[in-house]
Amino acid sequence: MYQPKLEKDIRCPLEYGLDVFGGKWKSRILCVLAKQGTLRYSQLRQEMINITDAVLASALKELIGDGLIIRKQFDEIPPRVEYQLSEKGYSAIPILQSICIWSGGYYKEKSDFTVRQCERCDFTENQTAGHQ
Repeated sequence: MYQPKLEKDIRCPLEYGLDVFGGKWKSRILCVLAKQGTLRYSQLRQEMINITDAVLASALKELIGDGLIIRKQFDEIPPRVEYQLSEKGYSAIPILQSICIWSGGYYKEKSDFTVRQCERCDFTENQTAGHQ
């Protein structure tokens, strides 16, 4: 696994927030878990489009490390692992919704390929109309 040569140099809360939510997949994972609740790895993988297992596993580890997701492992055969938002994770959802509303007012590009999570999201179209 990649180990950075230098420690992260985070000097303010905004930088911490951008680090926590940064990247292509973390916010999508949080939104899926907020909408779907507790999911097993395979279920979460099905909800994500075009993500590799390595990237999903890495993003989940980071989100768990940041305390946004709880991983529950059950001592069963075959092994069962479930993921759900923590209290801290749920507290981040309104922030992500606000970003979605704000960016929906400025992001006008239409595409035939919309992210599956965004197709189900009721925060962009319904709420950007009043903010334009």
